[in-house]
Amino acid sequence: MSAAEHLPAHQALVREAGGVRLRLRPTHPPAPGELLVATQVAGLCGTDIQMLRGLRDDPAPVIGHEGIAHVVAAGAGVPDAFRPGTPVVVNPTHRTDPSFLLGHNVDGLLQERTRIPATAVRDGLVVPLDRSPDAVLGTLIEPLAAVLYALTLLATARPRTLVVYGDGTIGQLAVRAARRRLGAGVRVLLVHHTPAGLEWSARHPVPGVRSLLAGEQGEPPPGGGERGETAPLGGEPVAALLATPRDGTLDALGSALRLGGGELTVDLFGGLPPGAASPLLPGVDLAAVRSANCAGEPVPAAFTQVTTAQGRRVRLTGHRGVGNGHLAEAAAELCRDPATYRDLVTHVVGLPEAARIMNDLSAGRKRTVAGSRLIKLAVRLAPVPPSPLETQ
Repeated sequence: MSAAEHLPAHQALVREAGGVRLRLRPTHPPAPGELLVATQVAGLCGTDIQMLRGLRDDPAPVIGHEGIAHVVAAGAGVPDAFRPGTPVVVNPTHRTDPSFLLGHNVDGLLQERTRIPATAVRDGLVVPLDRSPDAVLGTLIEPLAAVLYALTLLATARPRTLVVYGDGTIGQLAVRAARRRLGAGVRVLLVHHTPAGLEWSARHPVPGVRSLLAGEQGEPPPGGGERGETAPLGGEPVAALLATPRDGTLDALGSALRLGGGELTVDLFGGLPPGAASPLLPGVDLAAVRSANCAGEPVPAAFTQVTTAQGRRVRLTGHRGVGNGHLAEAAAELCRDPATYRDLVTHVVGLPEAARIMNDLSAGRKRTVAGSRLIKLAVRLAPVPPSPLETQ
């Protein structure tokens, strides 16, 4: 047995039958072309919660694709830019290699040490950070990057109104970033799916954003006329961002397609099962529309012109993953304006408490943790100094 095989074990949050357990796992040295990284902070996202609840069949025992890590060891042939101690963010989606999807089909960041496969290192998915936001905000880099990508797509329509469906992390990030990307004059509506979400937004207001409850008096009506305090959408362009869980996307799409206003552009952010379709859009493979943009490509981005069953022309778009440029832009935004986003990291815990929270979340659909609404869970991992073997 070689000396490298005697690396210390590390702690990991491992999915097992019936829940998540904090386990010790063997730490394997990086093979040629690979990196071994130490997670500083990792976030729990909506797709992670879906996996915990059995709504997705992604096989990785260790989930987590949001966060900041530091390089602790590099395999043979890895560029010198990845020297030990370098802070990095890992782009979780490989555009051309489906074998790499961090935290979904390869082990993710909710552990003290993670090996990054050679395919991800070789193709540039490990991004060194010249400047990092503080550790807690590091959990927002990847989701904010995805939001900036979506807003860039919607900006091509020059919308005068943005309607965001969904009050989780993505929806809350979107309304905070919207005016910087779409212009200071855009009107922003945030449609909540629960009273609890609406109440949270009322306690954390965003200037110029109107919060509404789906299906009740505040939601924009089909014709765009008055309802509550919502002004008519008129004939100006409207954009809708569907920041819902995957099982809520079709309902949100139906609501968006019934909006008034002028030209409508819809971003299918929330994801869809393969072959998903809507009776309002006969013959349209919505999942294929969404995945036409992947990891920042193609440029220019793909849009699909469709006609609803009622004869309205609509532009549809969406994306899987983000480009490295989106990650760098998100990190810079969080460094430049941390106060705008800090309230979204509602819970900060260590590994043992994270296991308890994840097990509670897997048992039901509530988003309340320790008596308060969960928007973003940040899991801090205690610094573990690299062993001498790791730095050789």
